[in-house]
Amino acid sequence: MKLTVVGCAGSFPGPDAPCSSYLVEAEGFRLLMDFGTGSLGTLQRYADPHSIDAIFLSHLHGDHMFDASAYVVARRYAPTGPYPAIPVFGPAGTAERLSAVYDGGAEPMDDIYQFVTLTPGTGSIGPFQLTVDRMNHPVETFGARVEHRGKVLAYSADTAGCDQLTKLAHGADTFLCEASYVETRQNPPDLHLTGRDAGVHATRADVGRLLLTHLVPAWHSEAQTLDEVSGQYAGPTEVVRPGASYEV
Repeated sequence: MKLTVVGCAGSFPGPDAPCSSYLVEAEGFRLLMDFGTGSLGTLQRYADPHSIDAIFLSHLHGDHMFDASAYVVARRYAPTGPYPAIPVFGPAGTAERLSAVYDGGAEPMDDIYQFVTLTPGTGSIGPFQLTVDRMNHPVETFGARVEHRGKVLAYSADTAGCDQLTKLAHGADTFLCEASYVETRQNPPDLHLTGRDAGVHATRADVGRLLLTHLVPAWHSEAQTLDEVSGQYAGPTEVVRPGASYEV
């Protein structure tokens, strides 16, 4: 299972990164996890955008789903003709939200997307086993555990601390975890993790590797985030970059 970081900026695009989007591949199947602001352009550096087989949207904040609307144009109006509809797994209301962003809700997207409403539990997407659960965030948000041939990738999506996150990440080989805040900055409750929080959850879940994402460089330094993590988690840790790839 291969993970490629397409975008990793938190809340709004940074000078060097679009917002959250991650490409997960195995057996020729391409799953795009989140499709945040600016990520469609960067995706084209790493894959033919028409080759995506399924999309997982963790929640309906723009920095995790806006470019799924722009992607409609790429599939519907391609010179070779429209591409077949692909599954989009997302919270309740995903179809309406994407349509509203695209054209104010004037027309459905059923020719482009087969919408599947997420609920807590385990299912399959292509060759992957996918387990999802609700996270601790102001809108309905799903973290994910992706398994393939005994390897596990856990993805926090956006969340404050919660037991569900520890459970999803338990024993994961790779834990892709947000760390939007630092301890010295006021962190509103039930919103995001600090670096310290990410380290605490990684240790509780006994993960093999911690990949930090959704940082906001304009607000604080990566060095501070990494310092907070190191006080709580002793395993391999790094801040992800667009284009970075990992074998899980």
